Amino acid sequence: MIYDAIIIGGGAAGLFCAIEAGKRRKKVLVIEHNAEVGRKIIISGGGRCNFTNIHTRAENFLSQNAHFCKSALAGYTPQDFVELVTKHKIAFYEKKLGQLFCRDSSRQIVDMLVTECRKARVAVMTGCRVHDVWWRDGFEVETDHGVFAAEKLVVACGGLSFPKIGASDLGYRIATQFGLKIVETRASLVALVLAGEKFGELAGVSIDSRVTAGKQSFRENILFTHRGLSGPAILQTSNYWRRDEPVTINLLPDADVRALIAAKRDSRQTLANFLGNLLPQRFADAITEKKFANKPLNQLSNLEIEKIEQTISAWRVRFSETEGYDRAEVTLGGVSTAELSSKTMESKKRPHLYFIGEVVDVTGWLGGYNFQWAWSSGHAAGNAL
Repeated sequence: MIYDAIIIGGGAAGLFCAIEAGKRRKKVLVIEHNAEVGRKIIISGGGRCNFTNIHTRAENFLSQNAHFCKSALAGYTPQDFVELVTKHKIAFYEKKLGQLFCRDSSRQIVDMLVTECRKARVAVMTGCRVHDVWWRDGFEVETDHGVFAAEKLVVACGGLSFPKIGASDLGYRIATQFGLKIVETRASLVALVLAGEKFGELAGVSIDSRVTAGKQSFRENILFTHRGLSGPAILQTSNYWRRDEPVTINLLPDADVRALIAAKRDSRQTLANFLGNLLPQRFADAITEKKFANKPLNQLSNLEIEKIEQTISAWRVRFSETEGYDRAEVTLGGVSTAELSSKTMESKKRPHLYFIGEVVDVTGWLGGYNFQWAWSSGHAAGNAL
């Protein structure tokens, strides 16, 4: 059967693209290798799906072309998606910093997309793996269920994160096959592994901190793990982390450590107990044992106070690696934006070939931004098919 368009990938971007094209009476087939569509949507946000962020701006995304995402984001905004969610009577709430979550279940978002696909008469084939793609007066896609043909092809099969639900390099292989460049990929929005000393005994300890990598800072919690650090501030920082550069962590961003010690210069309170009033006691004990002498405050020298301040307010840590794709929320890098139209997501080299969502070199911050990119890029391509 010949279609107007075949979409490889039944995730957020692929389904949304199909809906928009179907509304325009295009004959569309979505091919999904999992037994059901929207698997990544279902597990996202702790099962409640952080489906957008109302403060979405181009500055919340990383790409070799910082301006590339602007057109798609302007063409389909967070408010547009909120209106769709509201139309389907899905209850939601703002958790923090503009992050919108389903009040009940992420499955409601998947059900909404499936319903919209049905209304738009989109054909969806699940449990169908793509083996090969070629061009012969149109695109032909070889699958477990036979060969399907279409005038246009949309690649929406995501990146390498969450291999347990079938993530693969298929999208990058298709791009390379048709001559498109790939920006180097790596796991991101992911926990980081400390180089050297691991602080494994602090696993589970969380501290409100300001974490800085390069020129980018994030103020949220860090979380100690057996091998390194996680938590929202670290996941955000992982987008900007470079192996050869230290990350700076201010463990008391609202306090002046030197001034607090100076106010107690006559005190016989030990340093560990003093720090335990400001930070989790387990951390205070561990950092004192590893970095300082646990003296009474009235015995600390100026040099020791300076070292304490530097460690607490500007702790410089190095990370050796990430925790990998199986722990990562997204893939950094992907199909180069230099190869695509920012208005339609169409390849400049191969007409009628489109790339949308995570497979593209556009990566958002933690907090609903990557879902918004899926909706916006899917909308842009869907209206161009």
